[in-house]
Amino acid sequence: MASKKRKYDAEYIKYGFVAIEKNGVEVPQCVVCFDTLSNDALRPTRLQRHLHHRHPELSKKPVEYFCAKRDSLSQMRLDKKGKYNQETAKAVKVSYEIAMLIAKNKKPHTIGENLVKPCIVNAVKILLGDDIAKQFKNISLSDSTVKRRIDELADDIKQQVLEKVKCSPFFAISCDESTDQANCAQLIVYARFIANNTIEEELLFSEPLKTTTKGADVFQAVSQFFEVNGLMWEKLVGVCTDGAPAMLGSRSGFVKMVKSKNPSIFAMHCVIHRQALVAKTLPDDLREDLNFAVEVVNYVKSSALNTRLFAALCESLNADHMVLLYHTEVRWLSKGNMLGRIYELREAVAEFLEQRGRRTMCRAFKSEHFQFSLAYLADIFEALNSLNLKLQGANANVMAHYDIVQSFIAKISLCDKCLCEDLKRKIKGHLRGLQDEFFHYFPDVEPQNLIYKLVRNPFLVNVEDLPHDLQEEAIELQFNNLAKDSFESMPLENFWVKLQAEYPKISSQSLRILVPFSSTYLCETGFSALMTLNTQHRNRLNVESDLRCTLSPTPPRIDNIVANKHCQYSH
Repeated sequence: MASKKRKYDAEYIKYGFVAIEKNGVEVPQCVVCFDTLSNDALRPTRLQRHLHHRHPELSKKPVEYFCAKRDSLSQMRLDKKGKYNQETAKAVKVSYEIAMLIAKNKKPHTIGENLVKPCIVNAVKILLGDDIAKQFKNISLSDSTVKRRIDELADDIKQQVLEKVKCSPFFAISCDESTDQANCAQLIVYARFIANNTIEEELLFSEPLKTTTKGADVFQAVSQFFEVNGLMWEKLVGVCTDGAPAMLGSRSGFVKMVKSKNPSIFAMHCVIHRQALVAKTLPDDLREDLNFAVEVVNYVKSSALNTRLFAALCESLNADHMVLLYHTEVRWLSKGNMLGRIYELREAVAEFLEQRGRRTMCRAFKSEHFQFSLAYLADIFEALNSLNLKLQGANANVMAHYDIVQSFIAKISLCDKCLCEDLKRKIKGHLRGLQDEFFHYFPDVEPQNLIYKLVRNPFLVNVEDLPHDLQEEAIELQFNNLAKDSFESMPLENFWVKLQAEYPKISSQSLRILVPFSSTYLCETGFSALMTLNTQHRNRLNVESDLRCTLSPTPPRIDNIVANKHCQYSH
């Protein structure tokens, strides 16, 4: 039978003893001779015996004497309860906190020693004096230290994320690759899973693809990460990618290879990429008008002189804007923004062209035909931009995105019906072409699957239409008034997560629809952060740790990291 573990009492200081930790157990230490006794000696008789036999000349000393000895010993102690260790631990914790802020704000590691630390020391020196400022000089913020700190913080976040993914009954991933400043292909993979009574999204990993960016390369990187970290393909329920052949190829695409591991996986082509493809639909006559608008903008902005003259003209006309916007094909919102701005400044543009002697271009620009087309293009691309922005954002599921797309298609249909028959045929043709393209790229936008109806509102679905294995739970749920109140008061995803224990079959079916990603939006935000981190001056930086600290909403457990370190001051 194990012996009883005794605890130190503050009263024992009158015998000249304090407590220290030894092999995880409290033991008494004499403040006079520094000897340590066993845990069993933590009782008054044993401690008093040591004082009388080893230090008889001190047995009559008041308790204040031993308190002074204790304070002196505390200055010298190197265990975790010692003053030295506690002070260094605080300095190390501050170092971690600042390193985390540096990573979160995507700043160079050298900023800690070159800017942050001097600012802190100088501010404290002015406000509180030199003596206190000296303590802040002990904070280690060299670039190598900041790098190590960020690596440790990122590793802690990664372990937390992996624990949550493994505990989730199933999870989904979203992945995409892009090229950074160093011409290196970078793969970013996000995970969506059930944790903390809701559905969470986290960066799973980022990794450079050293050679090609084929589907096999992406699959190898993902497969290796799964194997090393113990993630199961059987739990993967969804994969979302862009429409690149490397991802969606029918023979050697990434999705095809993933399905070889788990055929039941739900594969999703990013809804934002699909919407951008639809937006490219234009009949030839409208495309000519769009190209002419781009030509006009390029002329107005063709030189610094033209830009200044146009700005001065806009100012004299009290226009709301002073400059036109360039059109960039790779930026999805660029076309709509450019058209909206040139339409708002159409009078200034016409006058500028006339002043610069571009009479042919000016006549074409001012023509009724072009002005009509420009007004329509500005309106329709503003609507498409609005749709694109609605599809962006985190924490969105397939059903929410399909609702947005279906609403837009209905608006197009309404506009088509409201147009007069004698209105320009090209507009009616374009609207109908848009509808056709939406149905082509979103063939499943109107899912008639009963499970979708069940997920949206389990209290309205006809139970007899459901699969037999779900009918019993569906009946119980429809007569559960508490569940009905929860359905009306909480988000749909949280509602189904809450019902997992009580209604496992029906909630599992619902969550398999709600958990998968519907867009690669988070990957795109990751690439934006990557471009900020991996600049021309930092293109050799290994960004994985910085990227995880920047993008992850999970806070690192800094206190745990510091507690497991042997803390030392900066030199």
